[in-house]
Amino acid sequence: MKYYELAYLISPDLSEEESKSLFSKVGGFVSEGQGVLGKITGPFKRKLGYPIKNKNEALLASLEFHLNPESLSVLEKKLKAENQILRYLIIAKKVYKITPREERVHLFKKTPKISEKTAGHKPEHRKVELKEIDRKIEEILGE
Repeated sequence: MKYYELAYLISPDLSEEESKSLFSKVGGFVSEGQGVLGKITGPFKRKLGYPIKNKNEALLASLEFHLNPESLSVLEKKLKAENQILRYLIIAKKVYKITPREERVHLFKKTPKISEKTAGHKPEHRKVELKEIDRKIEEILGE
C-alpha cells in the first residue's frame, strides 16, 4: 500500500448537509477500494484564483489515505463521475520515520569540538603596557 493525499474542490452551491454527505461519500470511495483513511481536513470555503466551471469560490477538502496502486484508477473514475467535484488532485506522499524528540534534537544540535588541551581552559586577557607596544614596533621595523 502506498500513502496518498487527495485534495478536491466542491461546488459552493451545495448546502451544508449535501457537502458533508459528499465528503463522507469520497471517504467511502477510498474504503471501497480496501484503503485505510488517515488525516481528514473538512471543507473550507476558498476564493479561487480563476473561475472553474463559472465558479469563483469553492469548498476545499483533503484526506490522506493508504491504498493499493491498482485501486487508484477505480478511485479516479469515481471522482470524475461525481458532478459536484470541480477539481481534484491525488499525490503520492513519502512516509517518514518519526524518531523520539531526544534523538531529533541530538541529530541537529551542533556541539563544539573540545580537545583535551582546551577543556576547562579559558584564554586569559591581560592589559598590555604602552612600553611593550613601542618595543614590539621597533623590533618589527628594525630600528
